[in-house]
Amino acid sequence: QLQASGGGLVQAGGSLRLSCAVSGRILNNYVMGWFRQAPGKEREVVGAKSWSGVSTYYVSSVKDRFTISRDNAKNTVYLQMNSLKPEDTAVYYCAVRKTPGRPVASEYDYWGQGTLVTVSS
Repeated sequence: QLQASGGGLVQAGGSLRLSCAVSGRILNNYVMGWFRQAPGKEREVVGAKSWSGVSTYYVSSVKDRFTISRDNAKNTVYLQMNSLKPEDTAVYYCAVRKTPGRPVASEYDYWGQGTLVTVSS
């Protein structure tokens, strides 16, 4: 089970940190992903990180602004979002896939409920 939190309203240029608490055992080959879905748009990947920390991926639109990190002791993954833009407004989801692979939503096994991020201009 995944529980996402931390969304809210922020002005452009501001920062937010999303959290995703994961219940259950996490293996090193699991991959944690963050996705987002804006109104009227398809769900897209934001980034992904293996639980081992060896591999990380970010979509180009958030590279150098967003960072995925994890706290092994808390079984929690974070998405630090800096320099937020109005186009980052979306519902953000965390997800887990149990095997390495492409950062596509259809290949993820478990999903959190989503948390809304609104960036005002």
